[in-house]
Amino acid sequence: MTNNQALDEPAVLHDGEGAEFWRVDGMHGTRYIEIFLAGREAGTGKVVAACYNPMFSEEGIPASRDAAPHALVEGIDFDQLKADYGLLGASLNGPKIWTPDWTEVHRGKERDFNGIKAPWVGQLDMKKVGAVADVTAYEPMTIARDSRVGWNKGTTVMLLDDAGGNTWVMKGFQLGLEPKFTYDDFVANGASYFTSLPADWQFRVTPLEQDLIETPEGGVATIMSDEFFNVYDKTGPRQMNYKA
Repeated sequence: MTNNQALDEPAVLHDGEGAEFWRVDGMHGTRYIEIFLAGREAGTGKVVAACYNPMFSEEGIPASRDAAPHALVEGIDFDQLKADYGLLGASLNGPKIWTPDWTEVHRGKERDFNGIKAPWVGQLDMKKVGAVADVTAYEPMTIARDSRVGWNKGTTVMLLDDAGGNTWVMKGFQLGLEPKFTYDDFVANGASYFTSLPADWQFRVTPLEQDLIETPEGGVATIMSDEFFNVYDKTGPRQMNYKA
């Protein structure tokens, strides 16, 4: 690694160093955002993005279950973040509604985004420089996330079954800054809203008959977004305890 390479690597890409184990229960229905700060790794040349989530702040989930107040989210200056941290990109995921019931995550350095305190919780492999929302719908990607996520027996989940026989469970329901649907509306009517679902794919809603627990093998989870930017995690071998 040359000195120039080292200088080109943003400090935020080290925010996961020394991360501590953190567990949060009773998370289902919490409103949250993720902030992605992207840069190029000096050693590999890959573009990666550090991920921050206010649900895991030291203050915990507020009584309102809103970890990302609308006015504060609207006020985040992503161009200024890029300049301040020397980034290739800075972008917003959400606001979203969290669907799992609990999670165990390694929690790193906490940063302040316009009054929203959010710690590092993972690192996303970016296929190109740009916003995290610039992903292709229904195209899997990986995220380094040394965590466990759980949906309890009886929790209603939204699932996508793909043409290859894999099942994906929705982890984050997209609200965005200008919501098109409410969470309850999508649970009730979501199947009728899809217009770009690939051939032989199916959306379904069901209560879980047993606990669903995600423990991604090697600390790498496989995730995917749909056409609404709802985010799903892959179930089944090497990802979860069973295929939902």
